[in-house]
Amino acid sequence: MTAHVQAAADRWDEAFNNGDTDKLATFYSAEGRVLPAGGTPVDGPSAIGAFFADLRAKGFDGHKITVQSVLERDTVLVASGTWALTGPGEGGQQQYSGNWVNVIERQGDDLRILLHSWN
Repeated sequence: MTAHVQAAADRWDEAFNNGDTDKLATFYSAEGRVLPAGGTPVDGPSAIGAFFADLRAKGFDGHKITVQSVLERDTVLVASGTWALTGPGEGGQQQYSGNWVNVIERQGDDLRILLHSWN
């Protein structure tokens, strides 16, 4: 299952890095929620797509997810690992990174993110 989640994460990275935030929104369930580190929760695919579009507009790019573990319970997965991206900072572009966790609902072969959080 880890390889399947990593493949989905790679597609998420591709959509973000290509600026395809409409496609990015499709990775989230109708009840999907993003809990940004230190930020206000964002609910629903459209608002989540707009949130990530705003990040891209601010100059964030080069996102890369590495899946390190997947815990599977019936149709729910808890995936965690690391993330990295580049973005504006003091003195120009800099590298950001941290840990992330997703609660994912499996719908057949499709995966939809219920909860996405990082630090």
